[in-house]
Amino acid sequence: MSRAFVKEDDAGEAPIIPPRAALPPGTLNYVTPSGLEQLHHELMELEEERSRAEMNREDEANRTRQLTILKGQISALQARIATAKVIEPQSQSPNEIKFGATVTLKTLKGKNAGQERTFTIVGVDEASVAQGKIAFVAPIAKAVIGAKLGQVLLLRFGSNEEEVQVAKISY
Repeated sequence: MSRAFVKEDDAGEAPIIPPRAALPPGTLNYVTPSGLEQLHHELMELEEERSRAEMNREDEANRTRQLTILKGQISALQARIATAKVIEPQSQSPNEIKFGATVTLKTLKGKNAGQERTFTIVGVDEASVAQGKIAFVAPIAKAVIGAKLGQVLLLRFGSNEEEVQVAKISY
């Protein structure tokens, strides 16, 4: 029987490997100590997942695809870990916003007058808006880095402007 019209599996398609969080070209990969720990934990989990996938002999096409994705993710993560520059938050000036700072801003003028927001400035791989962790390359982080306790800043959120005061800095 001719196999000319038999569809082979789609293992020939290149799998898409999800990219890591964006780090602008030429930007150092700053991380907090806990951020580096998270990266190592993620690497360990990916390596365990790869080991499980290597042992799975039931669906060879899916196994090959999964292993390709995992190897790509592991490689990208290893490169990110290799370039990590750990910044100890406690080594920063307590009265100035730097990497690793937990910052509270009080809105003085603007749409949200009277509101306070608190966030921590972290590495790109640690960032999570839901957890109040903002990447140091994010516009709001760039706008506040270098500000001192009590300083008033003008922030732009799209077409809105807010005047905020640095109410608290902690590390």
